[in-house]
Amino acid sequence: MAYIRIRKHYLHLPYLVLGCVEMTGHGVIAHQLSELLTPPPEFNFFEHAPFWSQTVTYAIVMACCTLAMGVYGALTRESFTNMVLRTIVSFFLLGSLTFTLSGFVLPSITMHQTAVFWSLLASFIMVLLVRLAFTRVIDSNQLRRNVVICGSGNMAGFLVESAAQEGLRETQIVGCLGATFDERIPQGMQFEVPGDWLSFIQQHNISEIVVAQDERRRSEGGGVPLYEFLLLKLRSVHISEAVSFYEREFTRMKIPLLSTSWMLYSDGFHYSKSRDMAKRAFDLGISLTLCLLLAPFMLLTALAVFLETGRPILYYQNRVGYNGRHFRIYKFRSMRQDAEKGGKAIWAKKNDNRVTRVGAIIRNTRLDELPQLYNVIRGEMSFVGPRPERPEFVQELSEKLDYYDVRHTVKPGLMGWAQLKYPYGASEEDAKNKLEYDLYYTKNHSFLMDLLIMIQTVEVVLLGKGVH
Repeated sequence: MAYIRIRKHYLHLPYLVLGCVEMTGHGVIAHQLSELLTPPPEFNFFEHAPFWSQTVTYAIVMACCTLAMGVYGALTRESFTNMVLRTIVSFFLLGSLTFTLSGFVLPSITMHQTAVFWSLLASFIMVLLVRLAFTRVIDSNQLRRNVVICGSGNMAGFLVESAAQEGLRETQIVGCLGATFDERIPQGMQFEVPGDWLSFIQQHNISEIVVAQDERRRSEGGGVPLYEFLLLKLRSVHISEAVSFYEREFTRMKIPLLSTSWMLYSDGFHYSKSRDMAKRAFDLGISLTLCLLLAPFMLLTALAVFLETGRPILYYQNRVGYNGRHFRIYKFRSMRQDAEKGGKAIWAKKNDNRVTRVGAIIRNTRLDELPQLYNVIRGEMSFVGPRPERPEFVQELSEKLDYYDVRHTVKPGLMGWAQLKYPYGASEEDAKNKLEYDLYYTKNHSFLMDLLIMIQTVEVVLLGKGVH
């Protein structure tokens, strides 16, 4: 399989290997250049910190900067040139800034500035060569996983259509098996149910069968060849359901495919007191630290809002939080005082004329969200989780969208999986799409996933993604 599941979150195995190779390369470069370029101590009784600590720190920082700018995602979805541009920003902006700051805070594990400069250049050349070779290999047909869909109706047609629209770089849907076919399934992908399953699998080099039948009762024309699938499974052919396949490939949960029974028996939607306590301690530690570090920025933001449009500097809205409880969320005001005349809730929209000049800046940089650290400290929000919505919208969306209330079984957050994967939601259709990502997080959330979301949110802030 091209995936590995760590703490319930799917990671692309080829890209995980690529990341490990690059981290090793960063470490080797840092070790060699640290020994070569670090000047001797001014006094002999001062000793250098062990080079291995600087090496490990350098490798970890470079890996985090790479993730923060979405470089691996760009390698999948975008051109090689865009990946290079993202790498330049991640190394020479984020990396340089991080090493400069760590030189003041943790000088003992930070390389000398000269060594950092040449290491960044060497790392940049190294990753370009490694990724160029990687793209040549990963695009080869030998590494693509061939998948066949057992089914030919609406569900199968939806999977084929989704794969064509969103793209599956490492997975190739060979075709669908059935008698009558959905119109979304191209004729070249239509196959009859084979009499000899083993020969069919070997002929098309199939590594996975996805069961996507609209009707599984034999009396209604459905049915799955369970015994044949069992024999194929014993021959290393992976058997999966349509919902699980979609969840793994697209890191979201498509609502029309879901059923309450699948959600009940699936591996997920599990909570523990120990994890909640650990997450609460993590939220407090991060929030208090950020309050201290970002206090000057918050004071400047408050002053800018006051000078442009006066009071109030802060505003609050009621939001729906954990288990449906209401709480007040705080933000720096980025719209006119009369943004919602009559107190009626209004969806934000692109190029909203209610946004002030200062408001546009603080919304792009997410500075308007900083007062929500107070909500995290109070325990009403977490650092990572689904974004809380207003009660008026929640009531309306709960009536129209299945499973909407499930997102309230985890604490809302400052940042979330939906904010990474989907642009700003300003309509019911956007809310539906974001819900599919929120359900994925609700099902699979873990400390590792929270860390990945926090690191990748840097890209959202720097590029101003999803801002209206």
